[in-house]
Amino acid sequence: MPFIHTQTNARISAGQEAAIKEKLGKAIALFPGKSEYWLMLRFTDNARMWFRGYQNVPIAMVEVELFGQAEAGLCEQMTETVCDILHDELNIPTEHIYVNYTFSDTWGWNRKNF
Repeated sequence: MPFIHTQTNARISAGQEAAIKEKLGKAIALFPGKSEYWLMLRFTDNARMWFRGYQNVPIAMVEVELFGQAEAGLCEQMTETVCDILHDELNIPTEHIYVNYTFSDTWGWNRKNF
């Protein structure tokens, strides 16, 4: 049950969103038992955001939420992949991207909890 929210002050076109979706769908498989089949994504573009005191530079905040836990090394790989994706697709410098991980032992779906 992975969920990834990508928030940026950049504009995301429909084509860019589709490309990012495809790449994140592949990247989530870095985590054992996770796949695009269960991946939910949310994109928020044109957000009012500030970084280092500036708002006129492209920036992004990515939240990765997972059911269960993940090894630090896998999170490191995912961070590298997410940064590369956003740099390639939206031209956001990798040093302007934060990635945060949240892990949960309780996740609901289809009227029940896991």
